[in-house]
Amino acid sequence: MSATPNLLGAELEQALAATAGGKVPGLSAAAVCEERVVWAGAAGLADLASGAPARPESVYLWFSMTKIVTATAVLQLAEQDALGLDTPVTDYLPEFPRAAPPVTVRHLLSHSSGLSNPIPVRWVRPADSSRPDSRAFMDRLLERHGKLKSRPGETARYSNLGYVVLGEVVAAASGIPYIDYVRQNVLASLGMRQTDFVYRPDLEAMAATGYQLRRSALTPLFRLMLPKGIVGPVQGRFVSFNRFIVDGPPYGGLIGPAVDAGRFLALHTSGGRLGDGTILSPDSVRAMQEITATGPKLTVGLGWFRYRSAPRDAPYFLEHLGGGGGFFNTMRIYPEEGLGIVVMGNASTYEREPIARAVLALRPTG
Repeated sequence: MSATPNLLGAELEQALAATAGGKVPGLSAAAVCEERVVWAGAAGLADLASGAPARPESVYLWFSMTKIVTATAVLQLAEQDALGLDTPVTDYLPEFPRAAPPVTVRHLLSHSSGLSNPIPVRWVRPADSSRPDSRAFMDRLLERHGKLKSRPGETARYSNLGYVVLGEVVAAASGIPYIDYVRQNVLASLGMRQTDFVYRPDLEAMAATGYQLRRSALTPLFRLMLPKGIVGPVQGRFVSFNRFIVDGPPYGGLIGPAVDAGRFLALHTSGGRLGDGTILSPDSVRAMQEITATGPKLTVGLGWFRYRSAPRDAPYFLEHLGGGGGFFNTMRIYPEEGLGIVVMGNASTYEREPIARAVLALRPTG
């Protein structure tokens, strides 16, 4: 690269500073170029009550950015011949709804299974409580929402439920629970030491507080629909959220900082390399980025997607978002540039596009 990462990160610093303090109290971000995290920064506040600043190491709920980690775990197991992408899901989970043609693992990855997308607003609980048994949780959801809405492989429609099912496929194929598989084979392998599915004491110490604008149509809905004890006190223009965890870890359960998420993202901008090791083969990385399913709103690869409404005046990108009560995140890759960015913020919504584009200032110039 033609300059140091700190100098090249000036545009990112400006974009973060211009966004923080408006609709979102604080933001953390990390940028990657090929196999390296080349920049990390933050702006605003991680906690309004204490005035604690946001840092690159501040811990946020990942929400649906977790799906790319789940997809990575599935591709790892496929490389080991522990599962087949075109194998019917019923081969791993006999209770899964049968269809003709059958729903395959590939259909789940590409959101083309035909499964519905029930609103997951109540799939959460206070952070100090235990999650339900994952298989029983999936079975209950399938009992209520298992009827397919379209023919498998016909169209891409986003489904959180599909990734809940994928977590149980990972467990069945690997012989260990999904959470344990990801901890051992993704998080530990990538050195993501501050990321987990629970608020460990070390994560709690760095945790950002989630917020929702008080004057928003969603705020009374959150109060009405979220389990008791999650919506917290008012802080100025915002309503705060007490710490909570997600019931369906494979679709949205990770908790961690932008710097760790950047290490994961570098796996997908480097063809699966990490230092001298390979976590995922280049073929699998390319397969995840290849668009294979299309729908009214999305075009989807094996996890990565692109909205049909995505701006067309920028280099081609793929992404995955992660949003819910109190947090909103973006993980984006520009495959042709070898660049990627993670943006994590502690509010339910804010303008992310200027920050996601600012990473293009890091393009090598010779």
